[in-house]
Order: sequence, then C-alpha cells, then structure tokens
Amino acid sequence: MQVLDRRKAMAIAPLWRLAFRPFFLAGCVLALLAIPFWLAAFTGRLSAWQPAGGWLAWHRHELLFGFGLAIIAGFLLTAVQTWTGTPGLSGKRLATLALLWLGARLAWLIDAPWPLLALLELGFALAVAVLMGVTLWRVRQKRNYPIVLVLLLLAAADGLSVFGLLQHNEGLQRQSVLTGLWLVAAMMGLIGGRVIPFFTQRGLGRVEGVAPWPWLDRLLLAGSALVALLYAFGPALAASTWVGLLFAALAVGHGIRLVRWHDRDLWRVPLLWSLHLAYAWLAVACLGMALWHFGVPVNPSLAVHSLTIGAMAGLILAMIARVSLGHTGRPLEPPVGMTLAFILLNLACLSRVLLVLLLPLAGLWLAGVCWALAYGLYAWRYGPMLLKARVDGHPG
Repeated sequence: MQVLDRRKAMAIAPLWRLAFRPFFLAGCVLALLAIPFWLAAFTGRLSAWQPAGGWLAWHRHELLFGFGLAIIAGFLLTAVQTWTGTPGLSGKRLATLALLWLGARLAWLIDAPWPLLALLELGFALAVAVLMGVTLWRVRQKRNYPIVLVLLLLAAADGLSVFGLLQHNEGLQRQSVLTGLWLVAAMMGLIGGRVIPFFTQRGLGRVEGVAPWPWLDRLLLAGSALVALLYAFGPALAASTWVGLLFAALAVGHGIRLVRWHDRDLWRVPLLWSLHLAYAWLAVACLGMALWHFGVPVNPSLAVHSLTIGAMAGLILAMIARVSLGHTGRPLEPPVGMTLAFILLNLACLSRVLLVLLLPLAGLWLAGVCWALAYGLYAWRYGPMLLKARVDGHPG
C-alpha cells in the first residue's frame, strides 16, 4: 500500500506535490511585482488604469491578503502534514486552490464584477481555514486549533475589506487591512515562538534549547488578537492610552523573547539572524504604535511599515528560504545571493521607516528597489528548486 501511495505521489508534477511549492513561488512573484506597480501608480504612471478600489487600496490589500496569505497557506498546508502525520494537500486539489488564489488576484487587478471578485477572494481565504481545520480535527490536534481561529478571523477581515470596497468606503478598507495585519502579527508570534528558538538550537548545534514560557506565549497571542479586534471595531483607530499600554506590553513581551532566544553565535548564520531581526521589527512596530497612542508625534504609518516590511516580509523571506531547502531535500545552506536578499529587505525597512523622514521620495524609492531585489533573488535562486522534484528522491 505504501509503495502504491509513493508511486502515486511521485506521478504528480513537482509543482503540485506540496503546498509550499506553488504558494511560495506565486506569493514571491506577486511581492516582486506589487511594489514596482505601486511606485509606478504613486508617481502617476498608471493613472489610466485603476484596479478595484484604486491603487492605494490595491497596494494595502494585496500585500496582506494576496502575498501574505499565500505564504501562510503554503507554510501551514505543508507543515500540517508533519504535525498530523497525514498526507498534505497535493495534485488537482492543490492546483485548484492555487488557481482560486490567482483568480482572486486578477479579479482585484482588473476590477472584475463584485460578485465574482467576492467569490474568488473569500473562497480562497475560507478554503485555507477549512482545509486546516478539517485536517487538525481528524486527529483531534487541539494544540493547533488557535491557528484555525486566526485563519477564520483573517477571512472575516478580508470579508470586511470586500464589504468596504462595495460600499466605496476607503476607511473601512483600511480598517480591515489593519485588522488583518495584527492577526498576522498574532500568527507570527505563535509560529515564531515555536520555530525561532528551535531553529536556533538546531542551527547552532546546541544540546538544549530555550524552554518556552507558556504564559508569555498565551499573553502575546491574546494581546495581538485583541489589538486586531480593537481595529476591527474601531477603538484602536484613535489615540488611546489604554490601547497604548496594550501595545507597550506587547513590545516588552516580544523583547523578552528576543533576549531569551539570543545566542551571539547566531550572527554567523544568515538563516538565523534573518529570523531574529524580523522578530525584532515586530517589537519595534509595537513600540512605535505604543508611542503614537501615548501622544508622541510619531506617524503611525512608520510603525505599520515596520510591521509589514521588517517583521512580516522579513520573517516570510527568512522562513521560506529555510523551509524551501528542507522540503526539497537540500542541506540548510542558502544559495548564493540570499544573504544579500536578507540585508536588502532590512535596508528596505530602514529606508521606509527612517530615511523617508529625511528624504521622503528617495527613501520610498530605495525601499521599493531593495524590496524588489530581495524577492527577485529568492525567485531566481529558489524558483528552479520549487519547480523540480526533491533532490533526495522522496515525494513532496
């Protein structure tokens, strides 16, 4: 029976053998193209062509619910195979899910009729949540049920974005994206809290790892989820001392984690320092939002971009660089150019958060160029790996 299952798995085209392959590749191609598109629109070069909701709304929505959710889907629908010991999504079902994602991206870009756009967009988000939920429920793996809850809340946030689009309500669309971003922050804290110390221990060959503090893990997850709900229902949109205290607590909690996880030897390993730097940007984003809520004259957009570029995109790039190697049967040594990609993405965040204060246009363009080069390097170096079978001959 196992021989037959193996033959069946090996008969599938490599791209459709596990979810990380199509979604990592497609998500990164979207990331590579989205920022140049946005910069061209920002400078008036695409004024004759408007996607659904306009270019600003498209920029905000697609980098979260297009790029971010694609990578989340690829990672989770691959990892759940290891977590549960059951086969991951593959073959025609995986191809159908990928086409659903692609259809939603095109629908937003060409401003398709709203029933079609809503069906494709919400269909993908809900499908990912349902697939994860059913797989975990079959083996009663309660430990990972919170992930399904976050995915369902992300689908709800995406639904709020679609509703805002139909109502021509730019504020509601922005609110939905901020809600989704802090849900992703909750997931980064949940998954990062598991894998970053583990990867650090394994990568440095340490006998013992850092013991988790479950109480801190739960508080950070609940705190980020609460922030998301405060954005969804409005209170976090205006400066508030109480919301500032919540953000400050999150900043301290993430900072404590970083200190506990730190090992000075990790700075010799790009696959490790890239993870730690990305997580540090999450703490910076929380600190920036806390300062704004306390009345410090800090533009909250800078904190948001610390979260989106430094934390979210940084953690994505670091994770997929490692996961893609492991799941294609390769040693955990990134190909030439990936260390530069990690540096470029952090430079993009520094440019968008700090340099723009001194040189607004130059900072914006430098951030865009560094972002595009970073994800371009991933697509160039990892694309062939994702399109070909594992080098060790195993399925997957």
